[in-house]
Amino acid sequence: MNRLKTIAIDDEPLALKLITDYISKTPFLELTGSFESPLTALEYLETHPVELAFLDIQMPDLLGTEFARISKGNCRFIFTTAYASYAVEGFRLDALDYLMKPFSYEEFLESANRARSRIMPAGADKEPQIDTDSDFLFIKSDYKLRRVNLDDILYIEGLKDYVKIYLHREDHPLLTLVTMKQLELKLPAGRFMRVHRSFIVNLKRIEVIERSRIVFGKTYIPISDQYKEAFQSFVDKNFI
Repeated sequence: MNRLKTIAIDDEPLALKLITDYISKTPFLELTGSFESPLTALEYLETHPVELAFLDIQMPDLLGTEFARISKGNCRFIFTTAYASYAVEGFRLDALDYLMKPFSYEEFLESANRARSRIMPAGADKEPQIDTDSDFLFIKSDYKLRRVNLDDILYIEGLKDYVKIYLHREDHPLLTLVTMKQLELKLPAGRFMRVHRSFIVNLKRIEVIERSRIVFGKTYIPISDQYKEAFQSFVDKNFI
């Protein structure tokens, strides 16, 4: 099994030990270093290839967000923090995930699996690869597989174990047996955003926003409080 070269950075020894223990018990992760000092970790990255870093934010000498900016390109990262206020900053820095302390191994493993699905194609060695950056997905609907271009997706609605995929210039949505979580992992984060527990939208297809709702024709999609800050950040970056 190909494993992701992984480091952990946290100035709190107990928190650092917990994360390194989690990494060590995860089969597809390889712990190559752990650091209480982000500055020491930066020096390490200069000479050691690393694919994934679990990164605390509130640290002396250098904030985790600052570390992510400086080291961008050397590895991908997952923020581990007790402060929810950094979620928008994590979105801007293209973090793979955002783990709120304290977190269980189950939460850690879910986050690590998400990271693997984003990183492994680039880091795998001499094995057949699946291109996860494709501009389409094969969707199983009505007992057949249908190729769906990502740009044609307007929005996705979750219905427990099913989702409805609404497409440009099509009157009826595709209904497929998959959870929102599973589908979200397949979609490129820079192009699609979850704005409600039941809705994912194609950011390129948004034309009208009205009173904290995204308008697609006669459909109004609510933006819930949980996702409002991240969505507002997207709007602000494109606002005149």
